[in-house]
Amino acid sequence: MSLYRRLVTDEDFTEAMERQFKLRVYKDDHIVDSGGIIVRFDEAIVVSQSSVSDVAYHDRTACEFFEIRRR
Repeated sequence: MSLYRRLVTDEDFTEAMERQFKLRVYKDDHIVDSGGIIVRFDEAIVVSQSSVSDVAYHDRTACEFFEIRRR
């Protein structure tokens, strides 16, 4: 079973990026990305990568971000 924690603050994003937690991204109550890790973020954009060629850019204000941890 997995644990989900919502990422809101810069500290939350920094911890998830440093510890390479998997990421799940929702936009308008739909999953738009799952399984990647945070590569970079700022106040406007979160960049996630799930493979070498799969990089996604998400608007930080339009999306909800959750880290996925395994128990």
